[in-house]
Amino acid sequence: MNNNNNLAIGVFDSGMGGLSVLRALRQTLPLESFIYLGDMARLPYGTKTPETVKQYAIQMARLLVEREIKALVVACNTATTAALPYLTSMLPDMPVIGVVEPGASRAASVSKNQQIFVMATETTIASAAYQKNIVKFSPEAKIHGQACNLLVALAEEGMVDNDIALATLKHYLQSIKEQDTVVLGCTHFPIFKDTLQKLLGPSIHIVDSGETTADALLDKLSANQLLSTHQTPTVQYLVTDSIERFKKVGPLFLGHALDEALIELVDIC
Repeated sequence: MNNNNNLAIGVFDSGMGGLSVLRALRQTLPLESFIYLGDMARLPYGTKTPETVKQYAIQMARLLVEREIKALVVACNTATTAALPYLTSMLPDMPVIGVVEPGASRAASVSKNQQIFVMATETTIASAAYQKNIVKFSPEAKIHGQACNLLVALAEEGMVDNDIALATLKHYLQSIKEQDTVVLGCTHFPIFKDTLQKLLGPSIHIVDSGETTADALLDKLSANQLLSTHQTPTVQYLVTDSIERFKKVGPLFLGHALDEALIELVDIC
């Protein structure tokens, strides 16, 4: 285990969606430093094969490890389903956390009727990752998975509160029947959380995997005595393409403006 508690935590995603996880991580762990890596050049991951996503994830993890990190957060549901076991074995001396299991655990605990609706990408739904993880915590749970690929494109374009976004959300929610819990199984989707809650009503629980992942990371860092004591934490952003778009749309996920001086263009090939 790395003894330097003040090293940064590495976080990666296919694009900007993982910034919703970063936001939750910073709220839960305010003394921690972070390095965020967004693979803007190759998004979306959700329509690619698991083999391709696994290779991308390995490349992203290696780049972050080269920057000296003490823990790794796979802030992408698709990459978590395709690569988390491999990344965990690849980095045996470092905490590695994905976003699926924490979200699945929370969904099982908050659902009263154990009827759960999972909104995710095509690859995540096809993997049945949420279905498998939810039933680990609640064997009687009934899960309906809905692929929502269009929401990723809308989120990356910052189109979250217009007529197109509203119509798309309504389209995907048509298949909800008796489910009392909705899991946002893609880190791009929390940006639609407020609109979703209005459409679904107050009786439906919405599980944000970013928030649950932050809690899981806090527990893991505490258990491994890796919590930072740094009073001036830093955040750095790495992108594989489109700095200007990242700067423009990123604040919708983060909740605050992005300083371009903190954004670095990197090549992972």
